[in-house]
Amino acid sequence: MAITYMTKEGYQRKMEEIAYLESVKRPEISRAIAEARDKGDLSENSEYDAAKEAQGLLEMKIAQLKDLVANCRILDESNLNTEEVQILNRVTIRNTSNGATMDYTIVADSEANLKEKKIGSSTPIAKGLLGHKKGDIVDINVPAGKMTFEIVDITF
Repeated sequence: MAITYMTKEGYQRKMEEIAYLESVKRPEISRAIAEARDKGDLSENSEYDAAKEAQGLLEMKIAQLKDLVANCRILDESNLNTEEVQILNRVTIRNTSNGATMDYTIVADSEANLKEKKIGSSTPIAKGLLGHKKGDIVDINVPAGKMTFEIVDITF
């Protein structure tokens, strides 16, 4: 599995999710399997089949989360600067064709959340901005075509 980057908060959220799945969801599914098993013939017991499938999906999710945190590197925020765009920077960009400005924080893909204006570092816009400085004009290929942005500001 590839190395992923996370903030301390992102890492903590993933660890809390693993703990919840293991301590709350896993016992719930085990109880559902036991209840379904107690109902008799397993060959025609759809509740049992559904509970076993849910158990398999849960175990897969737990394994994926554990792989993710095992192969992650926690970003050291003390090494960040605002000289050029990098992960964890908040970037204000202006679309040169219509003048619209947008703010995005570039985060690890596992922490991306558009509602919070956090975009993953592998998105076309983030890739196009990384390494550029305030005042730079960048052409970025997005699904809708090529867009040109000016980097207005870089902060934390």
